[in-house]
Amino acid sequence: MSDIILHNYPQSPVAEKARIALGIKGLSWRSVEIPRLAPKPMLTKLTGGYRRTPVMQIGADIYCDTQCILQELERRFPSPTFFPTKDAGLIWTLSRWTDGGLFDLTVKIVLGSAGDDLPQDFAEDRGRLYLGTDWAAGLKAANEALPHLASQMRGPLHWLNDQLSDDRTYLLGEKPAAIDAQFYHLIWFLRGRWKQGPAFLAEFPHLVRWEDNVRQIGHGQMSEFSPEDAILYASKSTPDALELVNDNDPQGLVPGTSVSVSPDLDGGEQPVEGELVAADHERIIVRRNEPDVGDLHIHFPRIGYRVKLLG
Repeated sequence: MSDIILHNYPQSPVAEKARIALGIKGLSWRSVEIPRLAPKPMLTKLTGGYRRTPVMQIGADIYCDTQCILQELERRFPSPTFFPTKDAGLIWTLSRWTDGGLFDLTVKIVLGSAGDDLPQDFAEDRGRLYLGTDWAAGLKAANEALPHLASQMRGPLHWLNDQLSDDRTYLLGEKPAAIDAQFYHLIWFLRGRWKQGPAFLAEFPHLVRWEDNVRQIGHGQMSEFSPEDAILYASKSTPDALELVNDNDPQGLVPGTSVSVSPDLDGGEQPVEGELVAADHERIIVRRNEPDVGDLHIHFPRIGYRVKLLG
């Protein structure tokens, strides 16, 4: 089974990155809306405990993190490509900043500006995820440092605005690329969730024009799907056998080994445990058997995730 299922919720900026990526590819896909906060039992039944948003499912293969999602979409659906220029390596390298430090900065601006208006359960969940165990102090610090945080965002936005000043349609030219989705979700987040976002972004006319161009790409052809149907879909599927070359692996990972996988950034989440199917410099694939579902292959990026040997 090859239907694409995206487990997401409308307000998620990282899910918006994946939705725009699906739009760039012009793909049809099914949307399963998941809760914004844990517990997410229908999702974690498929992932083995991973609860971040979004997760992509194709049959009994489960793809965690948009880094992994975009890589798999490019592998399965190479045209139109996410890499219309010869800069794929540079784009992936730059994505470690857009998905890391720049995303964290955006989150601090949005959460810090909300202050006491954030619902307590949401503040605790996202604060712990992005600001650490002392999340309450982190939120207070972000609120007090908001002018500084905005100044740190303003510089990169000037760079993007300059990049677009020759009236190009997208960041790399006339065709959209992965990097457009990777930057767009940050702008989408700032505009939609920071009260001062629209006024802040108005300083960058070329960026605003580009933002509108990316928005018009859309999300492809989406249809609603239930979590129950997604689980049934997985139970009727067999995971793909994907071989990965793993020469010179620093951890000496060997298929068949029992491992746990978790994000490097500790948000207090449950590691996913299972049998290592394959790994290379970009990806980790873990097999686990879920009662009433059967075998599932859970795919993670190697970069930004920690693999531990068990037993």
